[in-house]
Amino acid sequence: MAELNSPLKVGGFEIKNRLVLAPLTRARTDQSRVPNDLMVEYYQQRANAGLLITEATIISAKAAGYYNTPGLWNEEQVIAWKKINDAVHAQHAKIAVQLWHVGRISDPEIIGDTPVSSSAVAAAGEVSLLRPKRAYVVPRALTISEIKEIIAEYKYSAQLAKQADFDAVELHAANGYLVEQFLYSNTNQRKDEYGGSIENRARFLLEVVDTLIGVWGADRVGVHLSPRGDSHDMADANRLELFSYVVEQLNLRKIAFIFAREHIAEDSIAPILRKKFSGVWIANEALTADTARQLLKNGEADAVAFGQAYIANPDLLHRLENNAPLNKINPKTLYSGSAEGYTDYPTFSESDVLVG
Repeated sequence: MAELNSPLKVGGFEIKNRLVLAPLTRARTDQSRVPNDLMVEYYQQRANAGLLITEATIISAKAAGYYNTPGLWNEEQVIAWKKINDAVHAQHAKIAVQLWHVGRISDPEIIGDTPVSSSAVAAAGEVSLLRPKRAYVVPRALTISEIKEIIAEYKYSAQLAKQADFDAVELHAANGYLVEQFLYSNTNQRKDEYGGSIENRARFLLEVVDTLIGVWGADRVGVHLSPRGDSHDMADANRLELFSYVVEQLNLRKIAFIFAREHIAEDSIAPILRKKFSGVWIANEALTADTARQLLKNGEADAVAFGQAYIANPDLLHRLENNAPLNKINPKTLYSGSAEGYTDYPTFSESDVLVG
């Protein structure tokens, strides 16, 4: 039986416990998309986790879908990320950068161009955080040569991640962003080698993974999946068949970990997928202290990740271990751009003093 506060080997590195900081967009950079000292403090506060996965980090300026999210495509960003990584490593925690391209989940105002995707299919709904509100535009379908260019951008970003002293890289292949836009049948209407069959629709994901493996080695690469397909208007005729193939292929490549965002429910497919993967399985979404412990106890996950709870509780490990009450998250300050709702959530001892 695995305990929350027990070490775990994750591919080519070991983490001090099985608690993971989930990747969480917080939009605290400026227009340069360079991490800052406020972000150093934020990650340092949460380095009680064994593994921290950074907020989604764009691989190029054209990969963005939101203002003020960090990037990793130039030397200034490398230097800034290294400062964060040094602070995390000082607390004997490990940190992986999540590499991100949003694809169609963007707007010309943000990137100065038409967003791209697997096919020219617009997402339903409205662009997040932009005012005045507007619908998503119809994206432009990528050419094969452009697909190769984006894969090269992933490679360059992964190379810079090494320079910044990250411990691993995680491919963001979830939540309706570009990689998932190739995976799902409702967004991928291509007729070439990147569309049609499941094998073809998974080709882009696997080519990016192979590129990351070429830079880092398989034992330092992870992939972030959301097999429920519940973000940004995604749908597929057979999710279980699709993700079974993807997980089997990732298992053949012997990558370090899969991070699966899927809340526990009767129709969950993560328990089936987990049996197809011999690496570390990180479970995430709507977990409680009890459900997290149960997943570890039953071997249904090797590690557990928390998102919103970690935003509001920088000392989450201590609280989970001691069944301490959790601070409530303030949704109004998620993207405030300041320390408010970012680095000012109290630890349990501070909360106790405040109450007393």
